[in-house]
Amino acid sequence: MSAPRRILIVRLGAMGDIIHAMPAVAALRKALPEVAFGWIVEKRWFELLSTHMRSRHAPDRPLVDTVHVVDTRRWRKSLLSGDTRAEIRSSLNDVREIPYPVAIDFQGSLKSAVIGKLSWAQKRFGFSDPWETPAALFYTATVASASAHVVERNFDLAGAVAHSEFGCSLDRCASAELPSNSEIESQASQALERFGLHRPFAILNPGAGWGAKQWPLDRFAEVARALGKDGVRSLVNFGPSEEELAKFVEEKSEGYAIAAQVTISELIAVTRRASLFIGGDTGPLHLAAALRVPVVALFGPTDPARTGPYGTRSIVLRDPASVTSHKRNRETEAGLKNITAEQVIAATRELLTGAKA
Repeated sequence: MSAPRRILIVRLGAMGDIIHAMPAVAALRKALPEVAFGWIVEKRWFELLSTHMRSRHAPDRPLVDTVHVVDTRRWRKSLLSGDTRAEIRSSLNDVREIPYPVAIDFQGSLKSAVIGKLSWAQKRFGFSDPWETPAALFYTATVASASAHVVERNFDLAGAVAHSEFGCSLDRCASAELPSNSEIESQASQALERFGLHRPFAILNPGAGWGAKQWPLDRFAEVARALGKDGVRSLVNFGPSEEELAKFVEEKSEGYAIAAQVTISELIAVTRRASLFIGGDTGPLHLAAALRVPVVALFGPTDPARTGPYGTRSIVLRDPASVTSHKRNRETEAGLKNITAEQVIAATRELLTGAKA
């Protein structure tokens, strides 16, 4: 039997998780240049894979041949409406028309496993210990991984598929490939010029997925002031519903930081130009790591052994009092509060000095 000519990647979200799957997909693509790859992703994250929905040029969509978009967040709000059902059918038909004989579910949720099943892929691979246990019921083959870091786990899953379906191994040095668009890159340079942000500059990311992962805002402002006095101004990145956090840091920075909300494509372009990134366990941190930007990572309730910055120079700060937990608590985790601004400032200076050496 001939080897499959197409592989479907299922990793719907979120930003950091998609980025963590990219090295494994890049390794598959390098090992299997004759294979076409598709990726099913939530609409809000498609710019991590393509600068435009219908992009056809390699720099704009470097990692996969086709991006298939779903919008499960919006669908859940009106699941019984005719318009929603029609949109779901359209999204599934978009995948089925290819078609894909093999699907790899890097997400391990019930939702992603069901979507993989509905793609009509005959062979569906996933982890033997998926994030949501029932997901395994929808796989035709499962892969065990003893690796700690999620990127390495993804390599294990992709490597098992490469071995079983193609009889080859993967180069685990492969890195994430992110879209690049000349117009967006030019706009990013112009925006940074208007903001007065010349290299070296830092990106501060005070937001977090939930409150327990959010380092105190006044300390971000203290770091911005210290960096500014060292000749390094800061861009304070913020996402939806995080404007107040970013504005607080900006106002307390004594003019050394400016808050800005950008699209994902713009964030990729801006981050490429940054000299340093400072933030917690969030998507923008993992984006910076994927782009080889030095990172000061502030960890509290999540374990850096599993989701720490991967593939770049980094200093990870985590207090011994922190306890690993994914409970969506609103208050900053106690151990994270123990990380001082002085510790972060020292880490930034160490990384920036290393960059100049």
